[in-house]
Amino acid sequence: MARSDMYRKLPWTGGDARSVAEIVNNLVEGKSNNTGDITLVAGGASSTTIYDERIGYNSYIGLEPKTQTSASTYFPYGAFQDTTDQSIATITATANISLDTTDYSLGTSLVDGYKIKVDYSGLYNVQFSIQFANDDSQIQDVDIWFKKNGSDVAGSNSKFSVDDKHGSVKGHLIASLNFNIELAKDDYVSLAWATSSKLVTVEHLAAQTTPTRPATPSAIVTIQYLSANSFTTNLFTEPYISSQINGQATISHPANTGTNKVYRYIIVG
Repeated sequence: MARSDMYRKLPWTGGDARSVAEIVNNLVEGKSNNTGDITLVAGGASSTTIYDERIGYNSYIGLEPKTQTSASTYFPYGAFQDTTDQSIATITATANISLDTTDYSLGTSLVDGYKIKVDYSGLYNVQFSIQFANDDSQIQDVDIWFKKNGSDVAGSNSKFSVDDKHGSVKGHLIASLNFNIELAKDDYVSLAWATSSKLVTVEHLAAQTTPTRPATPSAIVTIQYLSANSFTTNLFTEPYISSQINGQATISHPANTGTNKVYRYIIVG
C-alpha cells in the first residue's frame, strides 16, 4: 500500500486560524488524507489485501484503475487446436475430437487432450472448425456434437456430408458451428463425432509449398465467456472489496497472471 496524499491535519488541541483555514479549504477542494494505491498480487492470485489503519468496519472503499493494465477489460477465453490425424474405430462407435495445442487461454484450460475446462461459472460461446477428409469413392456423412462433463448436450448435433474421392485426391469438408452452453466452475465441454465410413478422418495437413501455405490443423475449438447468466457464485468479476475489518480490506479479483495492475482507492468513513 502506498499513500498518495500528504495533507496536514489539525492537532487534537486545535490550531490557529490560518491552519484551520488551510485544512478546511483543502477539504472543500477534495484534498484529504484518505487515498492510496494498491497493486494486485500476481502469480495467479485471486485476492489482494489493503493494509491501511484508516479502514474501518463500515468504511466505504472505492477502487479506480490507475494503469492501462488495470483499466483493460478482459473476459475468459480459450483457443485450442490439434495437429494430428484422427480416425474412428468402427461406424457404430463414437470418438472425442482431440486437441493437443493451446494457442490462447485465460480462465480456461485444456485437460486430458480433449476437454476444455472453465474456471468461472457463466454462459459460454463455443465454436469449432473441423477438417474432415474422405478417402472413399462415395459421399459419406459425419455427425458432430457437444458434450458437457462427458454427457451429450441435448439438441447440439450437426450432420455434414463429406464429398467423395476424386481420383487420388480425397474429398474434404470444413465443418464449423457455434453453440452457447452454460458451464459452472470446473465444468468442461468437449466435442464428439461419428461417421458412416471409417475412410472419413479428421485430417491434419503439414505446411505446403508452391504456393506456400501454412499447416492445416485437424481441429480448432474456441471458447468465449458471454455473461454470468443465471449463476450467482464463482463468477468472473471486476476487482471489488469482498470483506473488511479495522485496518484492512480484501480485494477479490480474477486470477491475476499479469503485472502492474495498480488501483487507486479512497476510504470514506
